[in-house]
Amino acid sequence: MIVTPLDSAVLDSKEQYVFYHKMIDFTLKELITAVQQKQILNQQEILLFKQYTDLLLYSIEAMRVKYMYDDEDNMKVDLTDSSFPNYLEFRYLFNDLELREEFLSKLTDIDVLKDEFLDTLMRKKQPISKRKLFQASSIVYYTSAKKEYIFNRFVQGKIIPAPKGSPAAHLVSWSFYDVTHNRPFICYLYFNYDGRDVQDYKDEIYTVLKNTSDREMALDTMGYAIDKRLPKVLPKLIKRIDLGPIHNIFAKDENEVTHAILDGVAKKIIPLESYAISLKMDELTSKSEFKEGSFFSKQTFQKWDNTFRQRYIFAPHRIIQLLHNKTPEIMNKLAIPPVQVSNLKIKD
Repeated sequence: MIVTPLDSAVLDSKEQYVFYHKMIDFTLKELITAVQQKQILNQQEILLFKQYTDLLLYSIEAMRVKYMYDDEDNMKVDLTDSSFPNYLEFRYLFNDLELREEFLSKLTDIDVLKDEFLDTLMRKKQPISKRKLFQASSIVYYTSAKKEYIFNRFVQGKIIPAPKGSPAAHLVSWSFYDVTHNRPFICYLYFNYDGRDVQDYKDEIYTVLKNTSDREMALDTMGYAIDKRLPKVLPKLIKRIDLGPIHNIFAKDENEVTHAILDGVAKKIIPLESYAISLKMDELTSKSEFKEGSFFSKQTFQKWDNTFRQRYIFAPHRIIQLLHNKTPEIMNKLAIPPVQVSNLKIKD
């Protein structure tokens, strides 16, 4: 794993962090809506996609509250092909909330803090100090954030019946935050089960997925590892969504879409809050089966087709025009024309 200073960069001011959080929150919500409207996924996959992205939004909001009035520390952001928080920030959240009761016992009692705030504002007619505001935001953070809603490095979904018309009987999903890309990925596995009740085998399935499929890798490598380690599972289709990067003013990478936006902002052709979101979907399909092993211990394996990749871009209308002019080759290779989403408006 190669880490650069831009993988965990600190923004210049609290004002920039306010801007950043508004942008990430807005763009992710626009993406969720657009994926639903364009039916890029089937209905069941969309429901799961929304669940994972909601965890992501919840976690980033928890980070905003955590650092709001902290002058000594700042949230680290990946500015290279990501624009998401550095993966360690999610780990810090989880660790914080593991020690929730211990932290709360050290904080000023909420009623005492309320009285101090009222006395400062009403009687002394003075603004609340940064130190007191940080105490208040810490109380909000530790009392409202729930550990079970934090987007962990690996998030396991349940095994459910696959939708009608699917290539297999069962569907399991999972999501992971890749530590090298600092981006979230969402995966779907359609499979058949060589046994009576798949729920009896779920612990084995969940363990193998966590151990073999928790990072970005060649999809056929992932498929083979799942196939080999789970003799009773017959995988038929794997889908993996690479969510990002979010191209915007904070990014400092070599991505052509990012550069087109940065150039447009610098020349004042487009506003500071301009953005585009890239989304890639890889699909791996089983085209046949073969058996391997001795007469008494044969195992069925999948013969995989080539990985099929589709790329999508979501952006406001003015940005789509700009990208057509500046990056026509990228626009022409998209799975569907660029999907229009709403403009972000940051009030001065």
